[in-house]
Amino acid sequence: MVFSRLRELIDIRVFSPIALKAAYIGLKPNHITIIGFLLGFAIFYFYAILQPLLALIMIIASGFMDALDGALARSIGFETRFGSVLDAVLDRYVEFLIMIGIAVGGYVEWLYVMIAVFSSIMVSYTRARAESSGGLKSCAIGLFERQERLITIIIGTLILPFYNQALRAALILIIVFSQITVIQRLYYTWRHAKN
Repeated sequence: MVFSRLRELIDIRVFSPIALKAAYIGLKPNHITIIGFLLGFAIFYFYAILQPLLALIMIIASGFMDALDGALARSIGFETRFGSVLDAVLDRYVEFLIMIGIAVGGYVEWLYVMIAVFSSIMVSYTRARAESSGGLKSCAIGLFERQERLITIIIGTLILPFYNQALRAALILIIVFSQITVIQRLYYTWRHAKN
């Protein structure tokens, strides 16, 4: 949520012009989504072979694709329900690949990764249930959405050469703030849900 508004501004200034060029060469939003997903395997690989800076570059590239697919869909008027679902599902896969790569590389114990993955899933699940069962039009509120989690991992990776526990600290922050976000969304649903 913190970075969502900033992303909207960047979408207009940066990604919309690039999206128009992508549309010109025939790329569709789902193509971009799948490219971003495939980069998730590169992220996993580079963390696993102890090349965190290369993993960091791939995270940024995947995030770029994630922003570009939405900008492209809006630019060409090709926003579809399936595209939205595909984007959300593949985003979860990329997040999972990042965290598993961190664990396989030995940067963090598996327990931290398992709890961080669970916490991330619960943020998305709470929103999905609030919007389906709770009847809310949108429950995209709270401190830590996907952008905040990825930025936390990016910062942790940048600090890693100077502090070898940086990714553990990043995952702890993700766990704590994701659970706070779940509570925020539950409270918001309690206040606004249609009974």
